[in-house]
Amino acid sequence: MAVVTMTEYGALPAVQLTAADGARITVSLFGAHLLSWKTADGKERLFVSSQTPLDGSKAIRGGVPVIFPQFNVRGPGLRHGFARVSTWRLGDSGGDGGRSFLEFRLNQDDLSPEHAQAWPHAFALTLRFTLHGDALDFQYTVHNSGQQAFPFGVALHTYYDVGHLDATSISGLQHQQYTDHHLNTQVQEYPALHFTEKHDRLYQSTPSLTLNTANATLRLEQQGFSEWVVWNPGQEDAKALVDLADEEYLRFVCIEPARIDQQPLEAGATWTGKHTIGV
Repeated sequence: MAVVTMTEYGALPAVQLTAADGARITVSLFGAHLLSWKTADGKERLFVSSQTPLDGSKAIRGGVPVIFPQFNVRGPGLRHGFARVSTWRLGDSGGDGGRSFLEFRLNQDDLSPEHAQAWPHAFALTLRFTLHGDALDFQYTVHNSGQQAFPFGVALHTYYDVGHLDATSISGLQHQQYTDHHLNTQVQEYPALHFTEKHDRLYQSTPSLTLNTANATLRLEQQGFSEWVVWNPGQEDAKALVDLADEEYLRFVCIEPARIDQQPLEAGATWTGKHTIGV
């Protein structure tokens, strides 16, 4: 039987879900931010920086930041949007038949006055995390509850604990077109992507890819999103990040399902994105 408990992560109020097999996730109400995912063998699958604030003063570096309504600076508002720095509500939880879940919700009434003024739209976000065996499902929905269309972009900015970057590769992207941080568009001809320098790449979506690390092989799947973003800051950029220790870039890779360009959502319409990580 699944067990749901209220806890704290740093100074952040959080919700912990423990499945019948011992798998466990911890999600802070701040940002509906998944901070920890341990499979039943007790292994942590996500990376969180030792230097990130855990008091709600800033966005969290690590885990799974929830991006809405814009990706990075691809829009007129706050970089990466307000969802990751807003306080969500625990809407539902439960479990049956080997599946257990937590569901978090955010709408315009939950926003700070500053964010509500900058985003004058009625909306409802729902993020459901479901544990089943050695897999974790995300279901992310955006509903336009207002009278006019609004533009939005989304992503699940997942930081994977890879043990060591040298032993890490991503397969499933051969022959896929990507745009790099220099805005060059190329096609990846080689079978596996290895990390020897900074990577900031935007790949057209594929149904699945495989992350090979020193610790495990993970299969990543997505539906509803339009891109994969692959990111590691590399040595020089890592030194410039105050919320990341200088050598911590060697411990993680970000692979995120995303819709990076803002696209309109009509009044009354709902968008759904699904993402599954399986070990």
